[in-house]
Amino acid sequence: MNLDTRIKYRHLLCFLEIARQGSLARAADALAISQPAISKSLKELEALLETRLFERSRQGAQLTVTGTRFMRYAAPSVQALREGVGSVRGAARAPSQVRIGVLSTVEGLLMPEVLCRLHQRHEALVVSVATGVGAQLLGQLHLGELELVVGRMTDSPQIQGLSFEHLYNESMSLVVRADHPLLGAGAKARERVSRYPLVLPPEGTTIRRHADSLFVQCAIELPAQRLETLSLSLSRRYVLGSDAIWVAPRDAVLIDLRQGDLCELDLGGQEPGGSVGICRNAALPSSLPAQWLCEVLREVAEAYRAGLYP
Repeated sequence: MNLDTRIKYRHLLCFLEIARQGSLARAADALAISQPAISKSLKELEALLETRLFERSRQGAQLTVTGTRFMRYAAPSVQALREGVGSVRGAARAPSQVRIGVLSTVEGLLMPEVLCRLHQRHEALVVSVATGVGAQLLGQLHLGELELVVGRMTDSPQIQGLSFEHLYNESMSLVVRADHPLLGAGAKARERVSRYPLVLPPEGTTIRRHADSLFVQCAIELPAQRLETLSLSLSRRYVLGSDAIWVAPRDAVLIDLRQGDLCELDLGGQEPGGSVGICRNAALPSSLPAQWLCEVLREVAEAYRAGLYP
């Protein structure tokens, strides 16, 4: 079937912005057009496609199954057109660029080494890194705003329709500062955990579900005093300066453990570990810089599995 020439660029822009914002009103504000105008564009697109793309309610606009399927192709198409226009407008002398999402599970150990090796091999390369929760980054990947997302995300519902390449497994660890009172408590440590502040990922994240699983294994209720954050630097500084217990991705604290700044707290349970890998939108053509990045990711991951890094 030939592409209907009545489908315009504005139709796709409006569709993608509504999907991104989850609301016609917010999408209209983002595009600096009126709400009746964006509603008209959506109605025209739905009429041309002969299907309903969104379910609308007081809470906003939710993609239908058909809308989700259409987005897998519309977003990469718009992004490819933008890149094509940029290349024609004199971007030839500009450095290559790759846009990626990085989850906190790989932010502190894997990615710094990957980026160092990548920039050693490619002199003119801009790596634009977005951080945040997995749902947000995978949403941007669906829309073609990111070329790939790296981290631990296989439990996220947003991974549906995307491809995932496994790199290695990583577990969660309970860590405290080197002179923490529980380090000398022996078998009584487990029953005393709830007396101390707890640092753990926010609810709804993939690694929070693994953190909760670890506490279920140890039959420990979550303390009332908690710090919920994905910030590794904030978590580390807070734990080093307090009696808090950090439920941390092992990669994030591995160097601190080896240096003795942090110590692992053994409560008799062990979280089995989750898959860290590369998530991509199969409908989006992979740029050359993205391919370079994936090659280095595999290389460093292989070294990690073999015990050669860090």
